[in-house]
Amino acid sequence: MSGLGPGRHAVPLDVEPRPAPGVYAYLGSGTERLSVPPLSQAEGPTIPGTVTLDGARCWVLRFDYSSHHWQTWHYCLHGADLEEAGGQSWQLWPVGPVDVTNLTTFACAPGSMALPARGSPGQTWESRCTGTNTTVSGTTVSTGPYRLVGTSTMTVGGTAVPVVHFHRQRTDTGAQTGTEVADVWVRATDGLPVRLVQHLKVTTATAFGTSTYTQEGELHLESAAPHR
Repeated sequence: MSGLGPGRHAVPLDVEPRPAPGVYAYLGSGTERLSVPPLSQAEGPTIPGTVTLDGARCWVLRFDYSSHHWQTWHYCLHGADLEEAGGQSWQLWPVGPVDVTNLTTFACAPGSMALPARGSPGQTWESRCTGTNTTVSGTTVSTGPYRLVGTSTMTVGGTAVPVVHFHRQRTDTGAQTGTEVADVWVRATDGLPVRLVQHLKVTTATAFGTSTYTQEGELHLESAAPHR
């Protein structure tokens, strides 16, 4: 990977409308844990990434971390900027003989950036997303900076792909509290994630006491084009 030289200077990111629809091959690993009840489950090693087009200027990316966990991100072009509009996350936890599921739905305010048309290393954008969970009463608010680290190239399927590296840091308040930290390298032409490293820690008050959820994982793109 090659990075930028010292100093701040504008980076033209050359956004094309959207990635081609289909299923992209990703590999990765990770662990998800609950403190109450004490449970854990693994992510990967195969993590399909499915792109679905939505209207003329939006698209949805879905990662299937495992048969027990999927998550979607909804992206839309506003002018030349690609912004995060919202998404959903679904999980299943086997608790004894019962399978417990939950669905989180979130929406993000305008300006919650995914890939700006132009930016400078060190530049930040503030994001704000609100969400509800089917097993939790109330609304969770997630806010924090999204920082452009720089540009580089990554090898995907034997081909050098130009990428833009962002660092995302969010604080969760309200019905659930915690932190979300992620580094994402997205394809400079359309915003498709090429690599993602994430660390989540979210605490929820339940009838059984305070439960803490943690997610630690990474994934990377194996093929620049969808395989189906």
